[in-house]
Amino acid sequence: MADYPSLHLLIGGEQLSGDGRESEDVIDPATGETIGTLPHAGTDDLDRALDGARRGFREWRDTPADKRAAILTKAAGLIRERAREIGPAMTREQGKPVKEAIGETIYCAMLLEFYAQEIKRIYGRTLVRPSGQRVEVQYHPVGPVAGFAAWNFPAINVMRKIGGALAAGCSVIVKPSEETPAGGIAMVQALIDAGVPGDAVQCVFGVPDTVSRHLLASPVIRKVTFTGSTAVGKHLARLAADDLKVATMELGGHAPVLVFADSDIDAALDTMVPTKYRNAGQVCVSPTRFLVEEPVFEKFRDGFVERAKQVAVGSGFEDGTQMGPLANSRGLDSMEKLLGNAQEKGAKLLAGGSRIGNRGYFHEPTVLSEVPLDAEIMNEEPFGPVALINPMAGEEAMIEEANRLPYGLAAYAWTDNPARRRRLAAEVEAGMLAINGGGVSAVDAPFGGVKWSGYGSEDGREGVMACMVPKTVHES
Repeated sequence: MADYPSLHLLIGGEQLSGDGRESEDVIDPATGETIGTLPHAGTDDLDRALDGARRGFREWRDTPADKRAAILTKAAGLIRERAREIGPAMTREQGKPVKEAIGETIYCAMLLEFYAQEIKRIYGRTLVRPSGQRVEVQYHPVGPVAGFAAWNFPAINVMRKIGGALAAGCSVIVKPSEETPAGGIAMVQALIDAGVPGDAVQCVFGVPDTVSRHLLASPVIRKVTFTGSTAVGKHLARLAADDLKVATMELGGHAPVLVFADSDIDAALDTMVPTKYRNAGQVCVSPTRFLVEEPVFEKFRDGFVERAKQVAVGSGFEDGTQMGPLANSRGLDSMEKLLGNAQEKGAKLLAGGSRIGNRGYFHEPTVLSEVPLDAEIMNEEPFGPVALINPMAGEEAMIEEANRLPYGLAAYAWTDNPARRRRLAAEVEAGMLAINGGGVSAVDAPFGGVKWSGYGSEDGREGVMACMVPKTVHES
């Protein structure tokens, strides 16, 4: 099993240890054992980071675009070189299979490579005016950014906070999750090693509410970007509003999957079952509510249950593991509560439903069917390895149910009808829709949601432009 790295803050390019600072333990979710100690930033540390962000913004903003692009490209190369060290560290702290963790690391490099090229494609425009007049639209970096990342994807959540900001010419202070710090530290360290000024990209930890309130109270910070729950996102949005800071919020979801009778059921099952149990269902875009047209409901339900029972659960370091543990004990408690409520309401438990063993935070891949709409799990994001499969009368009812909740991050649909695909694209309320597939993320495509799933985008050109502001220059 891979060694877990030492943990530290990165402020002004310096690695700051836990000497004289408060700290907390990092837990291996496969064993429940402590694997590291993480230092917390004190008030002085945060003030130092803010001062650095102010200086770093000026330096990084004024660095020529070609040089910034070369530095980000070099950082991507370092991340690729270190992927077999970073990936196992993330498996130790988060639990996902090590192949997935390495793949997540490589995705970070791919995103950074895309952003490096996007630096050279930040175009303004000149408006049509009479001779002797000129009106030009320019785009400028918004300023220092504060980013807050969730624990389910320790590396990519951090890279989405820092990559677009750096490409835009901003400085950034990022706070990865205290439960999964190593992946985020590795991303920031690679950027510093590649030549990003230490004041332009910094990494802090601490009590989340304390850190967020301190950073967002400062006029230095001009944008906040966050991945996490809707409740915390609303709280941060209120803090940002006090100083009219720009915000990007990538929040919770409750993704519907619309399965129509004209679709290839086996293809849908072979794609969506692994997608459902990827990262133990701890994915904001995880397919959750399977809305299946009645003529194929039994075939889909039975095929899903059969495949769910075959998912191999174990340590992320074991060969053949398809699903690791939940990342923390809260996940087990939530699953027990939601599954109990659903069965009390009349849902049928067809697979799983229980914790596995008493060491670590393992849970069985679970399937519920015919789940009443008033069950908590049909209205709250379960963020765990559970699929909800309900029969539906037809397209109109399926779209209505897909749009019923206030969430709108990802949605999925399976149909061979071209006209229906166009209707779904127009009518399903989601920031991302996958039709006849399970992927909604690509480095060159915007990633984000609508309604309670947030606003603003990461990835793609939109991820850079979200960190820029327009300026119109009128000349006579």
